[in-house]
Amino acid sequence: MGQGLSIQKCDFMIPENNKSHHTEEISTKRLIVRRGQPFTITVSFSVPIHNYLKQMKRTFLVVQTGSHSSKADEIQAEFPISSLGDQKQWSAAVEEQDPNFWTLCVNTPANAPIGQYTLLFRASKSPQLLGSFILLFNPWCQDDEVFLANEVQRQEYILNQEGIIYQGTENAILAQPWDFSQFEEDMLDICFMLLALGEHFQREKDPAQCKNPVHVCRAVAAMVNCNEFRSLTEYEPGQHNNGTPPSTWLGSSPILQQWIASKFQPVRYGRCWVFAAVLCSVLRCLGIPTRVVTGFTWAHNTKSSLSVDEYYDEDGTLLTQDNSARVWTFHVWNECWMARSDLLPKYSGWQALDATCQEKSTGLSFCGPAPVHAIKEGDTQVDYDVCYFFAAINAKCHVWIHKADDTLKPAFGGTKYTGNNISTKSVGSERCEDITQNYKYPEGSLQEKKVLDKAYRNMKELETTSSSTQFIFIPTALEEPLNLFIHFQSSSSLQLGQDITLSIEVFNNSDREKATHLVAGIQALHYNGVPIAQLWKEEFHFNLHSNSVNNLRVSVPYTWFGKELGENHLLRLTAVLRDEDSSYMYLAQEEISLCDSPLTIESSQKTWSSMSQAQQRSASRTPLQNPWSSV
Repeated sequence: MGQGLSIQKCDFMIPENNKSHHTEEISTKRLIVRRGQPFTITVSFSVPIHNYLKQMKRTFLVVQTGSHSSKADEIQAEFPISSLGDQKQWSAAVEEQDPNFWTLCVNTPANAPIGQYTLLFRASKSPQLLGSFILLFNPWCQDDEVFLANEVQRQEYILNQEGIIYQGTENAILAQPWDFSQFEEDMLDICFMLLALGEHFQREKDPAQCKNPVHVCRAVAAMVNCNEFRSLTEYEPGQHNNGTPPSTWLGSSPILQQWIASKFQPVRYGRCWVFAAVLCSVLRCLGIPTRVVTGFTWAHNTKSSLSVDEYYDEDGTLLTQDNSARVWTFHVWNECWMARSDLLPKYSGWQALDATCQEKSTGLSFCGPAPVHAIKEGDTQVDYDVCYFFAAINAKCHVWIHKADDTLKPAFGGTKYTGNNISTKSVGSERCEDITQNYKYPEGSLQEKKVLDKAYRNMKELETTSSSTQFIFIPTALEEPLNLFIHFQSSSSLQLGQDITLSIEVFNNSDREKATHLVAGIQALHYNGVPIAQLWKEEFHFNLHSNSVNNLRVSVPYTWFGKELGENHLLRLTAVLRDEDSSYMYLAQEEISLCDSPLTIESSQKTWSSMSQAQQRSASRTPLQNPWSSV
């Protein structure tokens, strides 16, 4: 008798449900809900349903992730329609009924896999299709691993489509506006396509894994920059003739639209801030609270070493190196908020995730998600890749002078420290927030020393138990003579077209007169520490009286260096001082950024400048295939 019962229509109540689930900006045409939170539908029957219910034991709803639930890569759940639904499981309850319709409240588990689901109604052997819906992570649900208690933070890290990415130097931070556009048309389908491809290339096809935010983060990060079908190709100098320079991008949507339009060919080109911005857009769209973070003075490709070397010639020119470790002026990555059910509770919260490929013992790969708390505490054995993040912000950079006879001499005074400033956009405002304290204890503090000692012990232990990871640690600095000292004074930020005025102070703290040779120079630099060109150099010879200081003032016209700036407009100022008696060499260095806008914004922590860019090119839209079809 049940065969005569048929569904006349099903109203998914999309406007009401999407508004309740904070997804109305994504779509007004499709049902998009968040897990762990009920949604309401109305089912209308072709005939009065009570004529059939007496002859049927129960009615059911069926959810499945594909049209063929027998496939191994699809999920199916069947649950009865009752008068009282279980809010922790897949369930459905009748809220209101009439002879010809039911209003049903459907509950989804807070740990259900995200993705597209088909919803069916079964009152006999043959279920009837009601429609489809999309399920996302839910930071508003306390039982979801991505739950974020603060509503203002949820508005910022899930719903805000506009943001700021910081560049420049630690003393002159530049603000780059960015349109994350995570709710723009087609973005949700593109994000699930990235996830599906990421799982495919990570060889992780278990559909249940999509319930885990750690798994989702790793699959998406792999697709941004670290496999053959990646959405972006990393920019190398001189490549922009057949692509878009990274500094031209102002938003994520044109990049992802181009990736789809080209049938998954990597978009040219990206840099770390572009990778992080795109990853932020995708994860916010899927429901994981995410923000973009910038660290200034970042040691890249250290392979977990806590020591990095820089090499200069005797005139202070930074020498080009291979792909070995180097110090970047700044680096941009992401933080994602989640509970780490795979780790101790103390490691829940913000997780560092870096889509920029880094050299590991297993090859190039992304890093994370790594608990920020573990990075701060030096718990380098914790998954994922805490050791790489820890080294990047705690390594010491030692400077060497490559002499004409191919010998190396230490440059005293040139040692610099990494991770000096880590910043992100403040919640609900455009202020730059310094979050360095989340990653590191204060420089020189007893707590910092304890953490470094613990990290060293952990790394040595891993070195002896793992053949795939190498750790190097140099705990002691070179013993430096204190007779001579160089100090730079210059503006940390200049406008394009402005001359550079340098003040170089040379101190002689000894009781003897010193014959010295000083070479001052300016070099154009990429943000990742790769030198572009030597732009200016001048030599000085002078005798320094005992316990005295010599102050040199130099003005360098913009016309001497303005034509060979890199896209980040970074300059490195250097001064190399040679003590003619002892042949000791001393080095001072400073980086300055040139911005093309006079606007500066003051905060209690620092001064930063607004950075204007060329207008974003438009991108055509291309119809999407079903992103949940087999890859």
